[in-house]
Amino acid sequence: MADENQPNEGTAQQGAAQGPQFNIQRIFTKDISFETPNSPAIFQKEWKPEVQLDLDTKSTPLGENLYEVVLSVTVTAKLGEETAFLCEVQQAGIFSIADMPEQNMAHMIGAFCPNTLFPYARETISNLVNRGTFPPLNLAPVDFNQIFAAYMQQRAEQVQAQEQAPQKLDA
Repeated sequence: MADENQPNEGTAQQGAAQGPQFNIQRIFTKDISFETPNSPAIFQKEWKPEVQLDLDTKSTPLGENLYEVVLSVTVTAKLGEETAFLCEVQQAGIFSIADMPEQNMAHMIGAFCPNTLFPYARETISNLVNRGTFPPLNLAPVDFNQIFAAYMQQRAEQVQAQEQAPQKLDA
């Protein structure tokens, strides 16, 4: 009788196997570039840089439920008009994403995966800047959810503007 109240292990395992699945297959550095075009003269100047951070993501389907996501991070530090350093890192990952509802898939690839990759890119950039003998650079965390939401809103506005444009011509 005690067995009647216990869940069937086979049913529990099937339930766990169904539903959204996310796995990191591999995280790797795809490309690195570090340039100090105005060295050694730049080291003689007072260090009060203007730092610019640029982010970009792209994804490529690799097969059934398998995606490569590449986060490109570019940091440019300038002293006045002179570039102190330019650091570019393409941090990539291969992710297995299965049984994900359609509306969540874009969010996973556009926000969750880059959010997973960013700490690796941040560490690589910090190490490169340190090896270039510049003062430490600690990049603040990035809210990829907010960036993705803004992107989706911008896309929705563009689609709406395109749909309304032909109506104005007809009127």
